[in-house]
Amino acid sequence: MADLTVRVGELALRNPVMPASGCFAIEYAEALDLRRLGALVIKSVSPKTRAGNPTPRVAETTSGMLNSIGIPSKGLQHFREQVLPPYTRFGTPVVVSISADTADEFAAAVAEMSLPDVAAIEANISCPNLEADGMAFAMTPETTYKVVSAIRRRTSHPVWAKLTPNASSIAAVAKAAEEAGADALVMGNTVLGMSIDVRTRKPKLGNVMGGLSGPAIKPIALRMVHQCYRSVRIPVIGCGGIGSAEDAMEFMLAGASAVQVGTASFLDPGVMRKIVDGLHDLCAQQGVTQVRDLTGQVKLDRQLSDRWLRFAQQSG
Repeated sequence: MADLTVRVGELALRNPVMPASGCFAIEYAEALDLRRLGALVIKSVSPKTRAGNPTPRVAETTSGMLNSIGIPSKGLQHFREQVLPPYTRFGTPVVVSISADTADEFAAAVAEMSLPDVAAIEANISCPNLEADGMAFAMTPETTYKVVSAIRRRTSHPVWAKLTPNASSIAAVAKAAEEAGADALVMGNTVLGMSIDVRTRKPKLGNVMGGLSGPAIKPIALRMVHQCYRSVRIPVIGCGGIGSAEDAMEFMLAGASAVQVGTASFLDPGVMRKIVDGLHDLCAQQGVTQVRDLTGQVKLDRQLSDRWLRFAQQSG
């Protein structure tokens, strides 16, 4: 049987499969053994109490879904006392995802949540930045560097910077996060989209626009994971449309050290268990003894690959 253990920086995982923040809750323990996952990533928490966005918050689309949840939160104290403890009982590394409105708020929240039971902090810098008129921190290298460096100064925990596919130059943003002190990148989040009901002529989301996820964005996410992998030396965690072991292996070949599963879990709460089992089967079929050896092993013509990378770095 193949060795599925991987490393994301200093953090050792029993396998590369984990949930994406916002697509997972403790109730999933009823559908799969959480001790079999590589890590448990909890839904983003913000230091401020938030009610979330207006309803409706979810709309189905072809090969995916739109959501505009708005990261509802009851604050950090409630999270520490009520949300976090149940996740720490499985012997699986717990990753706390944090969202905040400003760089200083981010840094303070990360410092407060750098607890012994927390294995890593996922900084959701794909969320709006009030200091830049609501544009996500990870939209530009400058704001990315500012917020990640502020976070880095306030914690010794591993920091995973969650990037946005809506950035114009993902390679430059990835480099900025690395230079600011991120230990890993999560690439990425949803793609901004919109849907309209032709009968009512109203947007299908209460917030008009929202994030597109699911199989529809997989080729975009895969391309961006590869760009990040080619641009930085820190690990990349792939996310976007992963619903099978084949998808997970594809992302690893593109450069991911681990993967996060989101929308697929809404359709099948046990899908992550199936992906782990499927990776064992795929590795056996291909004679792969260590799954970590797959990272970045996509076969490319070197001259064409170098020319493509230069173009990608220039154009984003």
